[in-house]
Amino acid sequence: MNCKITSNDIRISSWDQLVNEVYHDSWKPEMGRFRSDYAFRGLSDCQYQLENSFLRNCGLRPELEYHILRNFRKYARTEESHQTSTQLRALVLAQHHGLSTRLLDWTYSPFVAMHFATANTEKFDIDGVIWQVDFVKVNEQIPRPLKVLLDYEKCNVFTVELLESEIPSVQKLDEIIGAGHVLFFEPPSLDDRIVNQFALFSIMTSPTAILDDWLVKHPEVYRRIIIPAALKWEIRDKLDQANITERVLFPGLDGLARWLKRHYQPKIH
Repeated sequence: MNCKITSNDIRISSWDQLVNEVYHDSWKPEMGRFRSDYAFRGLSDCQYQLENSFLRNCGLRPELEYHILRNFRKYARTEESHQTSTQLRALVLAQHHGLSTRLLDWTYSPFVAMHFATANTEKFDIDGVIWQVDFVKVNEQIPRPLKVLLDYEKCNVFTVELLESEIPSVQKLDEIIGAGHVLFFEPPSLDDRIVNQFALFSIMTSPTAILDDWLVKHPEVYRRIIIPAALKWEIRDKLDQANITERVLFPGLDGLARWLKRHYQPKIH
């Protein structure tokens, strides 16, 4: 199944082109280094929206977010109590363990994004996509007072600690920044999975907002790389050879089992 191509889309035709495109605009002449400002998100179906799991699970019922998070903090038992000491930390931990939240998973690694675009072999007859969003440009549009935090710290992306210094709760985030905004932040290194996936999150100032709608209004901050279905097997095999697999990205027996199941699945013509 082919996707409709828009002006922000690049439909690749080879592995070499894919590798070149994910490093688009990464050369920083002032530094003399290659440093990308893009966050990446790979999806197995190019028609999927950037829709968070809360919206998919609870629909247009934003009032349910508070109760889900309140009960998660009440019942969660962790070895390190600080992991749920604030709403934001609890939100990150909940997302990490599969609870429906307003967060969206992203990665700094284009190859991790390639993995998620090609991990589901049942979708190999459908074009995949890698979203590239310039998190520096996105975070530059955040209103005060959060914008001054980035300027003061001389950094391009928020951390949980940085946000907590101004935002005591998710509801306060909505109040301070106002509707219609998005920001990117790095989660704490909760475990090897977060580290190995080189993860970061996006959060919008509404649990029912869809990031696609915001990006369409800001076409200068994103691009999409469309992966034709016919290229998925080649990309998948080359990622496996590079050790970008479930075994690495989901450390433990579950990840090992998922990798072996997919790796030994015969190719269906």
